[in-house]
Amino acid sequence: MSESEGLERLIAAEQDERRRLALFLHDGPVQELSGIALMVDGALFSIQNGRLDEAREIIGTALERQRETIRQLRNLSFALEPVVLRDHGFAAALRELADQMMAHSPNMHVALELDAAEALGKTAQVAMYTIIRELIEQSVRRGPPTRIDVSLTRTDEGGVIATVVDDAEPERRRRTFETVEQRVQQLHGELEVSPVPGSGTEISVTLPSYTTQR
Repeated sequence: MSESEGLERLIAAEQDERRRLALFLHDGPVQELSGIALMVDGALFSIQNGRLDEAREIIGTALERQRETIRQLRNLSFALEPVVLRDHGFAAALRELADQMMAHSPNMHVALELDAAEALGKTAQVAMYTIIRELIEQSVRRGPPTRIDVSLTRTDEGGVIATVVDDAEPERRRRTFETVEQRVQQLHGELEVSPVPGSGTEISVTLPSYTTQR
């Protein structure tokens, strides 16, 4: 891949990420906040007309929706730049991500084997974290799975292989992984997608040593 092609892929991936973020904000928190504002208006109207029990019920529901919206925005903030990744490193950030996913989906278990985490440089940590997070989220969207196994191992040449295996509904459309593949190619890596016998998908991301050390 030439330098110009790599730049075009990078720009396209960044544009896709901005569109995804804008769509999430518009369809999620923005809509929720608009609904909460209408509910508060309704509560004020009820208070002005002496219907206090009705107002309390409306305000209670509005508070529940507000807390859920705060949770969505916190999760978004964590996904964009998790503080734990910056302060404590790749392994700790992935463990926190796994804990969040399992708290949200109690019937799902995320297992981590991160023996090669120390081989990743600062830039590679952020890139690999983003890739693995997207693969886990894809598994959940296809599933929900009952188990996701994430491993990070070294290659004989000093590179790193990240493997994500799930038991969710197998993904048969290659286009699903195009965004992730673009990220991997920006790092001069390779992505392989294989069906798991019975049910599930195995995705492997291999990065060369000169990329992982950045």
